[in-house]
Formats: sequence, C-alpha cells, structure tokens
Amino acid sequence: MAVAIRLFRLGKKDKPFYRIVVADKRNKRQGKYIEEIGYYNPLKEPAEVKINKERLDYWLSRGAILSEGLQKIRKFL
Repeated sequence: MAVAIRLFRLGKKDKPFYRIVVADKRNKRQGKYIEEIGYYNPLKEPAEVKINKERLDYWLSRGAILSEGLQKIRKFL
C-alpha cells in the first residue's frame, strides 16, 4: 500500500484549516485516512503547526512520503 502524509482541508471558504494525516495515496483528499498526526493553521501569524514528531518519524521510516503541500511547510516541522 502506498502511504502519504498529507493535508486534510477543513474550515470555511477563505478560512482554511488543515489536519496533517497519514492516508493511502489512492484515497481522495477528503477521503478516509489512517491516522491524524497534527494540524496546520495558516491564518495565525506566524502560521501554527503542531505535529507528533514520533508518529511522523514512524511513518517516514515505514516508507510514507510527504505530499507536495507538506514539503512546502516543512520549515515549520
């Protein structure tokens, strides 16, 4: 199974809020996910990111890949 760590969008129009989730790459962006490992709030100044680093390291060691969106905010991780 191909696993990706990616953003799961929540919130209203023009007020995004994201969960950082581990999901099968074949599922939709808003589809089922395996585990929630954090969140990202781009509206706060500076942008707020909270992530469980132990779980992130666990999934990366299992071969999960970061999505393009997470690679852009990697400086906050």
